[in-house]
Amino acid sequence: MFSKILIANRGEIACRVVRTARRLGIRTVAVYSDADRDALHVALADEAVHIGPAAASDSYLSKERIIAAAQQSGAEAIHPGYGFLSENAEFAEAVEAAGLVFIGPSPASIRAMGLKDAAKALMERAGVPVVPGYHGDKQDAAFLAEGAAEIGFPVLIKARAGGGGKGMRRVDRPEDFASALEAARREAKSAFGDDAVLIEKYLTQPRHIEIQVFGDSHGNVVHLFERDCSLQRRHQKVIEEAPAPGMTEEMRSAMGEAAVRAARAIDYRGAGTVEFIADVSEGLSPDRFFFMEMNTRLQVEHPVTEAIARVDLVEWQLQIAYGEPLPRTQAELGIEGWAFEARLYAEDPSRGFLPVTGTLSHLRFPDGDVRIDTGVREGDSITPHYDPLIAKLIVHAPTRQAALAKLTRALQDTQAAGTASNLDFLVRLSQQPDFVAGCPDTGLIDREAETLTAASIPDDIALAIAAIFEGGGMAQSSGREPWQALGAWQLWGEAGRSVTLHHSGGRTNGRVAAKGQDRYSVQFDDRAVAVRIISRNDDSCQVEIDGRQLRADFFQMPHGVTLFFDGHTHRFHRTDPLDGAEEEAVGGDRLIAPMPGLIKIVRVQEGDVVAKGEALIVMEAMKMELTLTATRDGVVESLHVGEGDQTSESAVLLSLRPEDAQ
Repeated sequence: MFSKILIANRGEIACRVVRTARRLGIRTVAVYSDADRDALHVALADEAVHIGPAAASDSYLSKERIIAAAQQSGAEAIHPGYGFLSENAEFAEAVEAAGLVFIGPSPASIRAMGLKDAAKALMERAGVPVVPGYHGDKQDAAFLAEGAAEIGFPVLIKARAGGGGKGMRRVDRPEDFASALEAARREAKSAFGDDAVLIEKYLTQPRHIEIQVFGDSHGNVVHLFERDCSLQRRHQKVIEEAPAPGMTEEMRSAMGEAAVRAARAIDYRGAGTVEFIADVSEGLSPDRFFFMEMNTRLQVEHPVTEAIARVDLVEWQLQIAYGEPLPRTQAELGIEGWAFEARLYAEDPSRGFLPVTGTLSHLRFPDGDVRIDTGVREGDSITPHYDPLIAKLIVHAPTRQAALAKLTRALQDTQAAGTASNLDFLVRLSQQPDFVAGCPDTGLIDREAETLTAASIPDDIALAIAAIFEGGGMAQSSGREPWQALGAWQLWGEAGRSVTLHHSGGRTNGRVAAKGQDRYSVQFDDRAVAVRIISRNDDSCQVEIDGRQLRADFFQMPHGVTLFFDGHTHRFHRTDPLDGAEEEAVGGDRLIAPMPGLIKIVRVQEGDVVAKGEALIVMEAMKMELTLTATRDGVVESLHVGEGDQTSESAVLLSLRPEDAQ
């Protein structure tokens, strides 16, 4: 076995590879950019090499620097992780040319599946069913529009290179095709350096089911069953599970055999995933699934397969790369129980899942039988340079019902503060009736978006606890001073304080009145909540309300407090009445950059009349393209950026004025 490997990646996957390598006695070398100097993957590895600036193009995508780091450190092999250079055939070739081992498939296999159009033609020849569409080389916009019309709307425009939802657009009407094609090409060019696309029929009730495959250099190929990855937003996976609900043995066998044929067609070696789209308009059927693409690397969601198959896929990768045969035959593989994975991101679901930056000031994961794969720690920053993944929570249980209940509880017991996250969204999604019933499909999140992404409105109990906190009632007493022991008390009348709580649901006014030692009454309009504080410490309290004893955790920041209560996260913030922030927020007369990024397109000029919802500026940030729209009707009064400009978070991009204003 290898004695030392270099991991050409960062974050969660780099930490994941380190764990298995350490268990096997293999030393690890991390690489890091300027932005990752103090990152967790650097701290976990046995040694680390600096490879350049924060921009991925100058660090994690630099073949030369990574190979030089491997040679400098004495590593024998390079594990590419996922993303970055993991599916780059030229990198795999360069690794081998440098006398190192690439822990992945051959460059030829990567190339065979690297372009979706060529891959689908190859799969058709291998007898693997493919989605109807145009997969050719002709890229004239008018020709593609005609092809889309022939296929029949809705269609899906897909970048032929890359993955992860980049360069992908659903088009429902012919009149929207040209602008969607332009956006898809632009995003594909930026992400993969290739703006060519293919057009496919969009299935209106699809499920995304993929098969994990593994091949070795001795001619053996096996599949490790399926994963259902249908819960997606912006074509990116959110919750994955294995096995797929409703899967029959007949369909599992058909999909597994098709995936193995796909792998054999390109002499595949190592870990790979064959992704299928299944038309479930009439239920799962072995004659209605179609090849989408093959990812020639380890997948983000591989832990659910590890859980049900009881294997370590990274260990298999290392063994296969070292020249050993597959550890198990197909007959020796089986499914045990059910597993789920949820991806916790620094993003704002209420704003279209917009990625956010900031410091993870508070981060707590559940104790017990929950696997946490993460690349960050409390106090780390989410930067605009890389994917905003915070962690993956993976659970396993004997049945789907038990595993899903376990996932919900694990999410409810997770705490993240300091930056927005999709945590509450994940909790709701894990309890969504169709998903609970085992009927997921790729359109579920879009259909239920209003319910799933709505701001969490605190109930009276959460408001009461927050009001007491804001009123100073949660401050700990040292107990040494007799006057402090009296608690909230005054000589004349009842001690009380008016408080204003700003939260995601708006603003709530209340009054906190002291009723004795650690006893309070919190009044909100015509309703009152009686609270007794049983115990408190720096970050939690035990309270009694209406005969119920409840626990609440909290994290205090200069601008407010985050309350973790009853499986929900409530953020209460303070505003300075003198700074005019609320008036500005209501006015909506400025378009603000949600994060640092590059201005790609400016669609308006000063003096243009715009309507609410109209696209004004397109910017690129955190590996994705964001379209910023007008918050109200008006006239562009001033424009502060141009195409090609770099902008900082919260920068004013343009200003609007009412159309009738002079």
